[in-house]
Amino acid sequence: MRFGVNLANFGPGAAPDSLARWGQVAEALGYHFLMVSDHVAVTPDVQALYPAPFYDPFVTLAWLAGRTSRLGLGTTVAVLPYRHPLQVASMAEGIHRLSGGGFVLGVGVGMARQEYAALGVPFGKRGAITDDYLAAIRALWDAEGDVASHEGPFVSFEDVRTAPDPVGPSGSPPVWVGGSSEAALRRAVRFGDGWHPNNARLGWLEREGLPRLGEIAREEGRPAPSFCPRVRLRLTGSPLDEGQRLPGEGTLEQVRSDLETLGSLGAEQVLLDTFYGDIEESRHHERAWRMLAALAEDVLNLESRRLRRTGL
Repeated sequence: MRFGVNLANFGPGAAPDSLARWGQVAEALGYHFLMVSDHVAVTPDVQALYPAPFYDPFVTLAWLAGRTSRLGLGTTVAVLPYRHPLQVASMAEGIHRLSGGGFVLGVGVGMARQEYAALGVPFGKRGAITDDYLAAIRALWDAEGDVASHEGPFVSFEDVRTAPDPVGPSGSPPVWVGGSSEAALRRAVRFGDGWHPNNARLGWLEREGLPRLGEIAREEGRPAPSFCPRVRLRLTGSPLDEGQRLPGEGTLEQVRSDLETLGSLGAEQVLLDTFYGDIEESRHHERAWRMLAALAEDVLNLESRRLRRTGL
């Protein structure tokens, strides 16, 4: 498995120096990739959970690409209906190429009704828009030749030039589709290279989520996408109740067991999220860095002495 770090690109603790330091810490500890989330308009429903400032994910990742050397980069997740798919495809492929490959376009439908209203996008149609936009992006990236066209219910274009000289063996960036609903699972099968559920319980993944993903793949006559979950990392000194905690929460022993279980379920990449709703805590990055260092040393068997020398 490969392990990544979710960087909180919002809130009072977000600033250029801290964002750059997060990238340096993740890279120094040996993590494989770094991902950021997405909001465009900080409306009241967004502010309540993810307050301003909110750094644009594509701008932030392009900036971080010049300040890291080994980390993959990605979105977890870009709310696809907020931007024209031609723009999204261009930005994603641009970062992918300029950083030497390794970019992941994680996408989802979002949940902020007021933000949708501020942007003039119909909230009730967000799933259908996402599907159409993904089909448009796939038309661009999977085009044979150097032009692509798409005719859909929400976006259409004809004879748009595509980029030559793809980076890496897969060419364009892989697409991870977020969400755990029936619609999200089917979207992941139809358009995704990876399924990217967030904070899903292990029992549900094993008994319902992954089996249903396989069933849909068979129905669609497509290969099942890879399993790339996002989990909340919260280390505690004493064990948490197994019936209450989410995967990634608890002692190092509990988290180690969670990661082993995810691996046995087929997880190829796991994103670790150290933010769990305490906005003020986001001002103090050292606690999150210490958790990542402890996990790197104890669970991932990665080098963490460099950060220990800094006193974190």
